[in-house]
Amino acid sequence: MNNTFNVPRGTSDILPDVAPLWEALEFLARKICKSYGYREIRTPIYEDVNLFKRSLGATTDVVNKQLLELVSGKEDEGYALRPEGTASVVRSYIENSLDGKESLSKLFYLGSMFRGERPQKGRLRQFHQIGVEAIGPNSTSPFLDAEVIALAMQLLKELGVQGLELKINSLGSKEDKARISTWLRGEFAARTESLCVDCRARFERNVFRVLDCKNESCRKVVNLVVKDLPLSVPSQEYFDKVQTALKSIGIPFEVSPHLVRGLDYYTHTVFEIIVPQGLGSQNAVGAGGRYNGLVHELGGNPKIAYGAVGFALGIERILLALGDPAVGLSRVDVFIMAMKEEYQPLIFLVLQLLRKSGISADMGFTGGSMKSQMGRADKAGARFALIVGEDEVKNNSIAVKDMQKSTQESVPLGDIVEYLGKVLSS
Repeated sequence: MNNTFNVPRGTSDILPDVAPLWEALEFLARKICKSYGYREIRTPIYEDVNLFKRSLGATTDVVNKQLLELVSGKEDEGYALRPEGTASVVRSYIENSLDGKESLSKLFYLGSMFRGERPQKGRLRQFHQIGVEAIGPNSTSPFLDAEVIALAMQLLKELGVQGLELKINSLGSKEDKARISTWLRGEFAARTESLCVDCRARFERNVFRVLDCKNESCRKVVNLVVKDLPLSVPSQEYFDKVQTALKSIGIPFEVSPHLVRGLDYYTHTVFEIIVPQGLGSQNAVGAGGRYNGLVHELGGNPKIAYGAVGFALGIERILLALGDPAVGLSRVDVFIMAMKEEYQPLIFLVLQLLRKSGISADMGFTGGSMKSQMGRADKAGARFALIVGEDEVKNNSIAVKDMQKSTQESVPLGDIVEYLGKVLSS
């Protein structure tokens, strides 16, 4: 019998060496989102299963293959772990009547999502996203689409992701999608034998999904048949305005007529941000688009014409794209060490004094030689090592070693907080 346990397949531990990078990433994401006027929202990690079935579409792979449903003791209850964030945010928007409190709700979230996928590089069963949603009555400005895309690009650039490529497309209005769906079936009807098994099923359930299949035979059929999606004049004009707005703020993009995204609720603008190198086949670090009909679909006021647009960025994929930037991240400003066990009560008091003054600090709780404790200070990424030995106790002082400059000086014990406050701020 195996007496050990492993992390569940498709999940991962965020260990202490890497957690500071996650913290820094989340801090920067919050800062940038707030600078665009977005406010944070936190929703439950599970919802009524029908919320996802209705919003994402009964024919989507997420609902058919990947939804992780929870077992409940009550027959009338059915829940599922959230596979994405938009449906939960829209549910909260409606339930809390945000449309009556503000003309445009600009919201962002950070959190775990769950899908029953076959785990591979860049694709996990539990993964984390940074997402934004802009929702409101009559919020159908192409400039809002451009703002959301600009925010996604700025977030990724300031996080340090290199080589970003933005692909955009338009699926048109709800009426356009119905008409284009009929057109696509007509174009593919004589070529279904050339499609893969999955796409033959998609042909019946959701023909749009054929457009982004990665199977080589399907790609040949799609490239032959679809050069552009036949949008209505108003939809094409709207898409042209989105492109003009992006050009005006210097964001390069490529129009990709085969980009459709995997969820049914998208209308008009859709986009995807990819990193060609380092992520393998799962090269998208973020994606999103407009979903004007979803608020009505989930019970919003039928008398109000809602507009909505948003995106989600995958944190694990961002970290894959960054490589290994966690090296050298500082865990504490100061590491305090005692050269004799009898000096530990003193350094423990100094430790608490520093922390109360806003200086992050740790100490060598297990003691040890100077070499071993300096090794711990270095591993902690400390800027300064504070050393208390026989001379320091005798002179009521503390030795301060600058770990970057390899210099050391003696500071009176009563001045240590003021001294460290000045050097750390500089």
